[in-house]
Amino acid sequence: MDTKPKVPGRIQLAPENNLQPELMAQARKARRTFMGKALAMGAGATAAAAGSVRAAQGDSNILTLPAHTTSLGQPVAARGYGMPSVWEKNLQRRESPGLTRVAAASVSFTPLQGLFGMITPNGLHFERHHQGWFDIDPSKHRLMVMGMVKDPRVFTMDDLMRLPSVSRIHFIECGANTGMEWGNVAVPTVQYTHGMLSCCEYTGVRLSTLLDMVGADTKKGRYVLAEGADGSSMTRTISMEAALDDVMVAWAMNGEMLRPENGYPLRLVVPGVQGVSWVKYLRRIEVGDQPFYTKDEVIHYVDLMPDGTHRQFTSVQEVKSVITTPSGGQVLLDKGFYNISGLAWSGRGKIKRVDVSVDGGRNWRTARIDGPVLSKALTRFNIDWVWDGSPTVLQSRAIDETGHVQPKINQLRAVRGTRSIYHNNAIQSWKVSETGEVFNVQVF
Repeated sequence: MDTKPKVPGRIQLAPENNLQPELMAQARKARRTFMGKALAMGAGATAAAAGSVRAAQGDSNILTLPAHTTSLGQPVAARGYGMPSVWEKNLQRRESPGLTRVAAASVSFTPLQGLFGMITPNGLHFERHHQGWFDIDPSKHRLMVMGMVKDPRVFTMDDLMRLPSVSRIHFIECGANTGMEWGNVAVPTVQYTHGMLSCCEYTGVRLSTLLDMVGADTKKGRYVLAEGADGSSMTRTISMEAALDDVMVAWAMNGEMLRPENGYPLRLVVPGVQGVSWVKYLRRIEVGDQPFYTKDEVIHYVDLMPDGTHRQFTSVQEVKSVITTPSGGQVLLDKGFYNISGLAWSGRGKIKRVDVSVDGGRNWRTARIDGPVLSKALTRFNIDWVWDGSPTVLQSRAIDETGHVQPKINQLRAVRGTRSIYHNNAIQSWKVSETGEVFNVQVF
């Protein structure tokens, strides 16, 4: 496991209106110093001085033109499908060694620490498989809609893609995300603590459209069953209320067809609900008058409570946030300005506010919300911070539009205990040491 990548925090000159009062003086001084040096360089620049300026990469003279400035580049369409720069090759999904006994029933985690904005690139979307992934021939794939309906039908992909489509941005989070942290600190980086999380634009047909086409009994039929075509026959119960609201049968993600590891050619999108209900390789929808109590609902994906009982059908992903930079495994290279950045989300709707603490929860400041704030989607937040070199703890706390507030770990454990796996939405803490190294800790 790559536990300590040397990734510096991002220093930027930013407005002071969100800085702590005791740090504003440092901020102004730092800016005066920076501007003074810049003006001095501009006023007294000579050929000798200019020649001594070194490029950030390597030790070449900045006035010596590199090959890419003096030669012909690669031709158009040299690569039929665009790929990231070779300099970004370390940013990739990663497994957690030993997490599962079989690689075909495992997880690869999204590198949240290296992403920007709210959208997850398709090639970095987290994976969770119960019996491996498949690349299914779309011309042979079928979706059957049956049960308490007047006209059961079998749809081909061509049938579905002729119907009125919608595109929406939503997050998907595995119910076990952050599950390894229930009892104690278990993993070092945000990629492993929160990386079973992604956010994409999905395109498909509303499930309500299909249910209307087959004449589903939406009064007596209070539930629908979704079944996948993989070897595990993943099956999940979804309420009719959700099915008629914002559930989609999707074939595209971020403007292109789904990737095989994300359910190609067809998957269910159930906004705000744990990822296991977003059934991949979708092949069957059945309408029924009661929950179907499938194996993945009564044995798996249940919450073990302190008294030994199992809580079932707990699907909603509650309000949650995490600072992605600085975060565990990263290193602050020096004192001064840093932009604290992170993500917030809620399965109950929009994010209303995100507060950030740079002193272990004693004091909180409201962060800036940057970018669109959409229902059941990731929301990017940022806040200015001047690090004085002292050890400290960074935290974020999200509040959604329903008034739900992200809890502390001890508040969550008081209700749920320490032996659970799913739905851990506790506040995440990152300790910054005097050396600038950032570690995963728990603050009670």
